[in-house]
Amino acid sequence: MRQLTIPEINKLTSRKNVRKIAVENFLMTMGNNPSAASINMGYDADLYKWNNATIQAIIDGIILAKNH
Repeated sequence: MRQLTIPEINKLTSRKNVRKIAVENFLMTMGNNPSAASINMGYDADLYKWNNATIQAIIDGIILAKNH
């Protein structure tokens, strides 16, 4: 799994109703294990009450980092 670029993260944060800070912070610090990132995203989503748009942006970021 690779680190996402700033433009890639910015594209994800520009989606409607996304909590920009949450997506930026998570994707910049998610590490290199996609399974651990997904589990941590679930914990953080519950803890911080993220909306569906924010969760989906982070999931898409994890997938993007995993597949390239």
